[in-house]
This record gives sequence, C-alpha cells and structure tokens, in this order.
Amino acid sequence: MAEKIGFLGLGIMGRGMARNLIKAGFDVTVWNRTAARVDEFVQAGAQAGATPAAVAAACDIVFVCVSDTPDVEQVIFGENGASGGLSAGKLLVDHSTISPQATKSIAERVNALGARMLDAPVSGGSEGAAKGTLSIMIGGAAEDIERARPYLQAMGKTITHVGEQGAGQMVKLVNQILVVGNMLAAAEALLFAQAGGLDLSKALSAVVGGAAGSWMLSNRGPQVIARDWRPGFTIDLQQKDLRLALTAADSMGVPLLGTSMIFNLYRTLQQQGLGSEGNHALVKALEHLAGLEIGK
Repeated sequence: MAEKIGFLGLGIMGRGMARNLIKAGFDVTVWNRTAARVDEFVQAGAQAGATPAAVAAACDIVFVCVSDTPDVEQVIFGENGASGGLSAGKLLVDHSTISPQATKSIAERVNALGARMLDAPVSGGSEGAAKGTLSIMIGGAAEDIERARPYLQAMGKTITHVGEQGAGQMVKLVNQILVVGNMLAAAEALLFAQAGGLDLSKALSAVVGGAAGSWMLSNRGPQVIARDWRPGFTIDLQQKDLRLALTAADSMGVPLLGTSMIFNLYRTLQQQGLGSEGNHALVKALEHLAGLEIGK
C-alpha cells in the first residue's frame, strides 16, 4: 500500500522530482518557501502543506530538496520545521547537496525523534529531474531505502546504496568533482576547435561517442556551441558544491588541484554577475583568457 508523501522544496531540481511523484499517482503534499510555486502542483493533483511541520505530521515519508546546509537545517529544525511533525516510524529523505558532516549531525537529531533518515543527493541536472532519470546516491539503512524505493524510482533511474548516513553526500561530492573536471575539458576542447577553424557541431559529433565522451560533453557541449546559458545547474549552486568538496578535502588533507582552479575560474564569472547562468558557462572564463569566443 502506498504511503502518504511530503515534498519540501520546489526549486530547479525539486519541481521536476515532485511533479514525477504526482504523475506516478502517489498521494503527495508539497510545501515551498515561496508559496506561489505551490499552485501549479495543486492543480496537478497535490495537496498544499502550510508548513514543513504540517507536511511531516500528515505524511509517512518526507522528501526534502533545498539549496544548502543552512536551508536544510532551517526546513527541518527551524520555526515550524519538519521535526515538529516527525515521530516514530516516519522517514525523512534529503535530496539536497550539503555538508557530509552536517548531514551526520542532522541524521542523529532525526533518529533521536524516533524517525529515520536517508541522505540521498541527486545528479542529472534539471533535465534529469524533469524526465525522472536522476542518479540517486544514498546513505542510510538498506531497509529504509527499500521502503522509499517505489518513490525514488519515480524520480530516478540509477539508485545506489553507497553506505551509512552521510555517505550519500560524500559520493555526491565525488560526482561534482568529476562534473566540473569534465566541463573544463569540454570547454578547453571546444575553444581549441574554435581556434582551429573547425565546424564545432561536426567535431562534437565525431568525439562524443568515443573514449572522450561524457554526460557533460553530450548535454552541455551543444549548449556552449549555441551560446545557450540556460541552467541545468547554476554557477552559484555549483560553487556551493565545490566549496563543500574543498572543505571536506581540506579536512582530510587531500589535494584537489584541478577542482580548486575551477572554483576560482567560476569565481571570476560570479564577479561578473553571471552566477545565475548554467555551469557550462565555465567556458566564458577561458574565452576571456584566450581573447576569442566559441561560435563567433
């Protein structure tokens, strides 16, 4: 028997995820900090929750997808936070990308209420959220994942149990290190192709299916060529994740040379007011250094 589902956070990722739960026919109650965003979901068949606490009280499983560590802490433990409605037998699933250390602390507090928690960050951009094809990496107990699996399958295609509470966030940071490294490689390659006078679309078609291919190259390469900077994931959010990765790496004594450089390249774009553009706009930092533009 399907359980009652709550979803907190209807932003760039959460909106697609919540919509797929509704499309799958589940009983969904939604809440968003900006209340106007709730209307379209109610029209699609969801109920509106007045507060995170009210959603948690009315639902068996509560999914959270907000921007950063302080946002998660506020939604769960702030005034009218979800913790006010959590009790024994309830399950909280956090899809946000936040500090692994903070996640462990949050999980301990949720567990102390008698509830269970999974940290389940996602990858795949707004496209994956809309299509229900996200990759979901999960830290927590296997039995809790099985309980949530029918709902996770409505939102994602690859669902992987990676370890105990907090491990999901660590794997997401592994993902983000790879994402930006791939994007830098794609940006350099396209800049090189532009300087060499190549047909960029043909060059991309020639390499995308080979050993150099990647999700970032396939999905973001055409956007770069078209100079389409609409975000699947914004620079500002990418920077938040890289900050988390660099902080964690520093605590472990691990050098992340490339990631640190990319963080600083993105910072130059933020200083130009480009933080709301897609993370593939990384190429603009290289264009500035090279004195030429792709596609022009």
